[in-house]
Amino acid sequence: MAHRLAELAVLVGGELVGDGGHLITGINDLGRAESGQISFLGNPRYIKQALQSKAGAILIPKSAAGEFPSAVIRVENPSAAFAQIAALFAPAPLEWTAGIHPTAVVAESAVLGSGVWVGPQVVIEPGARIGEGVHLGAGCYVGHETVLGDSCFLYPRVSIRERCVLGKRVMIHCGAVIGSDGFGYEFEKGRYVKVPQTGYVQVDDDVEIGANTTIDRGRFDKTWIQEGCKIDNLVMIAHNVVIGAHSVVVAQVGLSGSSTLGKYNTIAGQSALVGHVKTADQVTITAWTAVTKDITTPGVYRGGPAKPVKDSMEIEALTQRLPELYARLKALEKAAQGLSVEKS
Repeated sequence: MAHRLAELAVLVGGELVGDGGHLITGINDLGRAESGQISFLGNPRYIKQALQSKAGAILIPKSAAGEFPSAVIRVENPSAAFAQIAALFAPAPLEWTAGIHPTAVVAESAVLGSGVWVGPQVVIEPGARIGEGVHLGAGCYVGHETVLGDSCFLYPRVSIRERCVLGKRVMIHCGAVIGSDGFGYEFEKGRYVKVPQTGYVQVDDDVEIGANTTIDRGRFDKTWIQEGCKIDNLVMIAHNVVIGAHSVVVAQVGLSGSSTLGKYNTIAGQSALVGHVKTADQVTITAWTAVTKDITTPGVYRGGPAKPVKDSMEIEALTQRLPELYARLKALEKAAQGLSVEKS
C-alpha cells in the first residue's frame, strides 16, 4: 500500500514542504529509513540524524530549523502524527472467533458473557465472571471470584488470581501475574511467619500491563491501578500500591508496599520507590532514581535520593570535579606548608 505525501499531510493536519506526489510505502526510524519511507523527529537530540536521514519524508516539529535532505511535514507533535501514519501501514489485526477451546477448563459456576474467546488450556475457577468480548489466550488462569470487564484482552499465560477485579478494555501481556501474595512477614521466635495477604487487586478501565510484570494483592485492602495507566514489562508492584490515573511506569521499576503515585506520573526505567512514600500529580521520575520521601510538588526529579532535576545535575557536576578539587586542595596545602617553613 502506498500513500502520497500530500494525503499524509492532510491526515495529520500538517504543513507539507516538498513534493506532495512522492509515494510513501512504509515507516522506519531515522537511521534506517529509505526514500519510500517516512520517519519522525520526536526529540531535538536526534536532529543530527534527521539532517542525515535518507527517509523520503520526515515529520518534524513546527519549530524545527535546518536544511533537511527530504520533504518534511511540520506538525505540533511528530510522535503522535507518526502513530497515525503508522496505523496505515500496520498489518491487519488478528481475528478471533468466539468460543471455548475443548482443552479449556471452565467451572460450572463461572459466568461468561457473549463473544468470549477461551483459548487452549485456559482455567477459569468457580465464581469467576467474564465480561462480553473478552479474549483469554492459551494457558491463562482466572482465579476464584475474579471479575474481568468487557473487552479485556489477555495474552497467553497471564494469571489473574482470586477476587481480583479488572475494568473494561484492560490489556495484559504474556506472563504477567496479577494478585500474587504480597511480601509480608513478621519475625517471631527466630523465624519469619507469613502475614496472610487477604486483599485484592483492582485494575481500572483502559489499563495496559506489560509482559512478566507482577502486581501483588493488597495486604488487607486493595492494590489499585487507576484508569488509563500504562505499565511496561518487568515491573514489580507491591501490596497496597496505588498508581494514579494515566500514569506511565517503565521497565524494571519497583514500587514498594503502600507507595502512592499521583495522576499523570511518569516513572522511568529501573527507578524505585520505598514503602509508604507519595508523589504529587504530574511528577516525572527519571531513570535510576530512588524516591525515599514524599514528593509534594509537580516537576522532574532524579538521583538518589530523588531531588529536583536542576539540583541533582548541579550536585552531579560538582561530584565529577572532585578529583580536580582534591588536587587543588593538596597543592594549596603544600604551598601553605612551604610558606610556614619560610616564615620560621
